[in-house]
Amino acid sequence: MTASQRYAPAPRISRNAAIVGGVVLFHVAVLWAIQSGLVQRAIDIVVPAEIISEIITPPEPQIPPAPPPPAPKPAPTPAPQVKKAPPPPAPRPVAIADPTPSPNAPTGVTTPQPPAPPIEAPAPAPSPPPAPPAPPAPPQIVLPSSDADYLQNPKPAYPAISKRLGEQGKVEIRVLINAQGQPERAEISKSSGYERLDKQAYETVLKWRFTPGKRNGVAEAMWFKVPINFVLE
Repeated sequence: MTASQRYAPAPRISRNAAIVGGVVLFHVAVLWAIQSGLVQRAIDIVVPAEIISEIITPPEPQIPPAPPPPAPKPAPTPAPQVKKAPPPPAPRPVAIADPTPSPNAPTGVTTPQPPAPPIEAPAPAPSPPPAPPAPPAPPQIVLPSSDADYLQNPKPAYPAISKRLGEQGKVEIRVLINAQGQPERAEISKSSGYERLDKQAYETVLKWRFTPGKRNGVAEAMWFKVPINFVLE
């Protein structure tokens, strides 16, 4: 053996081999602890007991409802005041005759007085007379008419002699028209001054038909004036 081989350093243990050896030892220790029951006792000691608690809330006291307020009492109705008649005047005291009256004594009545007359209640005021009834409304009167188109009344013919003589004028015929619109009688209320013209107007009006007059919507006989003019053209 050479000198260099004699003094050569010993070989070092590798780091990885040390780590592997530590892990193996740890596992061996754990297996030994499990077999001996140390781990089970440690678990039993570490796990705390679970405490179950429940908070019990006391029931709330029930408050009784307030009683309803009492109904208001109706106000008392005041009693009607009855006016009392004034009392009658009291009779004056009857004086007793004293043979020796005092000079300052009041003088009284020696004879009894009649009772006071009763007080009579005032007579009630007379009621006013009833109002007079309202006057009736005036009747609605519609006069007869001869101007309606459906009547087809012809115009009076002008007498030929009156035309040659130049006679003209206005005639007013007063005619009584019945409820059927027919003339019952007629009269000349204003003459034209010529007999021929008056006669022609009179005879023509008696042939006409009229719309009857009405009173409050009811047809009745009425007098009516019909003017007729005779004018030369």
